[in-house]
Amino acid sequence: MSKDKEMNPFKIVQEQFDSNAEKCGLSQPTREFLREAEREIRVRIPVEMDNGNTRTFTGFRVQHSTARGPAKGGLRFAADETIDMVRGLAMMMTWKCAVVNIPLGGGKGGVICNPRELSDRETEKLCRGWVRKVYDFVGPEMDVPAPDVATNPQDMLWIMDEYDTIARSRKPGFVTGKAVGVGGSLGRMEATGFGAIYCVREALKRMNINFKDATLSIQGAGNVASYALRKFSEYGGKVVAISCWDANDKKAYTYSCEDGINPEDLFAPGTLDKFGTIDQKKAESFGWKQEDADAWLTKPVTVLMPAALGSAVHGDNVNEIDFNNVKIYAEAANTPTTPAADKVIKEKNIYLIPDFLCNAGGVTVSYFEQVQNNMNYYWPKDEVLQKLEKIMIDAFNDVADLAEKENFYPRDAAYVIAVKRVAHAVESRGWVKSS
Repeated sequence: MSKDKEMNPFKIVQEQFDSNAEKCGLSQPTREFLREAEREIRVRIPVEMDNGNTRTFTGFRVQHSTARGPAKGGLRFAADETIDMVRGLAMMMTWKCAVVNIPLGGGKGGVICNPRELSDRETEKLCRGWVRKVYDFVGPEMDVPAPDVATNPQDMLWIMDEYDTIARSRKPGFVTGKAVGVGGSLGRMEATGFGAIYCVREALKRMNINFKDATLSIQGAGNVASYALRKFSEYGGKVVAISCWDANDKKAYTYSCEDGINPEDLFAPGTLDKFGTIDQKKAESFGWKQEDADAWLTKPVTVLMPAALGSAVHGDNVNEIDFNNVKIYAEAANTPTTPAADKVIKEKNIYLIPDFLCNAGGVTVSYFEQVQNNMNYYWPKDEVLQKLEKIMIDAFNDVADLAEKENFYPRDAAYVIAVKRVAHAVESRGWVKSS
């Protein structure tokens, strides 16, 4: 594994921030304040397992910024979770909410565990235990969790119920990503994947590429990737490859189809499990070809979309990209590109849609969910998606216009817009002096 791929995820995000602080004209006090989180919480959660033994899990909650509104960000369950991963993602949530201009700050949570090894009962106990440990520091006006890696709407309902039980009240806006009918919003499942494709569509327009001539290769087969595939196909494009982790083989594969992967096959019962793992026998029955893990990266496609793992594209594999054909690199995952790989993509003049813009659809509809919870009135799906599309288009064009005007790399343009908005809130509140 390259040193580049092993880079500390928090340091990657800090490095990106530092490189753009000068462009934003930030004062030194504001820079220092925004480089670190406002609050970090580390907890130990004892859980009685199904075998009667008690196992203790370590959990985190990091609140990077509350200057523009309550901290907002998912809760992740992962065996390799670290505090620096959570720190980096919390910081990215701050910029994500700011670049799409919704009144929320940035937060993120994590628990070190292997969710595939937990029963539903153990998972429920872990969710409720996490709430009990962080209760004093979260809430609808302070910090609002949501689903993330290996967590889902059911987990969010357990979290909401535990919070309500402790608070002796009903606070559906405490957590988002809930099931529809129990405080959830229609359109939430589609939001991140659809939002990414709205951005891709606008980029194709600027490049005068007909969507029906566009092809896509995706890393990932979870919620984001699967709905991105559906929307891309709906617009007339062709998805030729999709990759995912296989729980049985303990390795990743790419599944490809030159004629295009049919969304109905991907969404057919039994094709995907709740962790985004593709059933190999199902894939074979659809005529999909099984290839090596990184094969998705080498495809001669119009659009390349990492939509799964952090640091997926790094110094050792970035040059496997077919730079003669790839026109757009759309980061639907969080921090999927290491600094070394990012440098190559920039030098090759590939049109970048940066992660905290490209995948901001999820947090946008999470915000809509809070608004609907507060009103106790819920919008139809077409209205949710219409509002999402407008916000994503406006944000994309803000970034693209600034990049063209100032000759900025799109990642830098997105940072400048987001950081300036957060810095303005921090300085206007009087937390730090602007000069």
